[in-house]
Amino acid sequence: MSGDTTSSGTISHTDATARRLAARLSLGVGLVLIVAVVSITIFVGSPPLAYQYVPLALSVVVLGLPHGAVDHLVLPRARGDPVTSRSLGFVGGLYLLVGAAYATVWFLAPAVAFVLFILVTLVHWGQGDVYALLALVRADHLETRASRLLALVVRGGLPMLVPLIAFPTQYAFVAETLVGLFDPDAAAALEPAFSQPVRAAVAIGFGSLVASAMVLGFARTSGGDRGPWIIDTAETIGLVAYFAIVPPILAIGLYFCFWHSLRHILRAMLVDPAAGAALERGALGAASRRFARDAAPLTAGGLLVLVGIGLSVPRTPATVPDVLALYLVTIAVLTLPHVVIVTLLDREQRLWSP
Repeated sequence: MSGDTTSSGTISHTDATARRLAARLSLGVGLVLIVAVVSITIFVGSPPLAYQYVPLALSVVVLGLPHGAVDHLVLPRARGDPVTSRSLGFVGGLYLLVGAAYATVWFLAPAVAFVLFILVTLVHWGQGDVYALLALVRADHLETRASRLLALVVRGGLPMLVPLIAFPTQYAFVAETLVGLFDPDAAAALEPAFSQPVRAAVAIGFGSLVASAMVLGFARTSGGDRGPWIIDTAETIGLVAYFAIVPPILAIGLYFCFWHSLRHILRAMLVDPAAGAALERGALGAASRRFARDAAPLTAGGLLVLVGIGLSVPRTPATVPDVLALYLVTIAVLTLPHVVIVTLLDREQRLWSP
């Protein structure tokens, strides 16, 4: 299986059959997630807060934490190179240096670290959806670098900004819980972000970006195939409704596992010759077992980071929200170096080279 350049500018290492299977799986799970959870929330109501944390807790071993645990493998596989001690050392050093630096920010300036966490997550989750739109949906309406950057901001902004607009009290509670592990008084610096004027400004500004992305995408498909644009627009509108209706703790936990992490895992499978061959045969189970085996060691390493941060925070976690906040801080520390790896993977796959 040799690499070829697709019409969307990404590099594929797998047969079209594998990509179609990945597309059906990611789009299907995404559709079920939005429709089912929004419907249940509307007609049944939101579960108690303690139950809303369940998906986030499960993400420790189900898709969430493991999705970034093959970072030491994806770049060599995308390049068709063997995994060497040098490539492993690069990834290990990156995680050690960048992760440690960001962890230090949490201890010294937790409010700043929280804002950085939101911004980094916005960029990273937007990256993931831009890849899915180009490589799996073949979104030709994202034909320029500017259109892809706009898509990144829109898709990454949906889970980060819509809950801020719709659920400011819960958003503030999460922020206070994370920051409070290090300095309970520091959370006061974030209070202006949850005020009505700021949320109104975010709603107007971000809403304008979402509308612009949909209109410009429609214009670019004039006279052409609008199927990818329809999928993009339907997902965008669906996610707006999802994050505006479903309580944010529950919404983010489910999205993290079954939207973002699932799509990244499929991407990692597609650059792995063995997993890609399994997907071509329709053997999703074999591909999944290979990914789980590859991800197991560094998933365990992530748990050690969680324990290390837990032993170091000034305030010992005493409640379920505190423990999950500790987990989110761990995710934050691991996400920053993970974003660097994904950015290098984007470059390798020419995601930003239309």
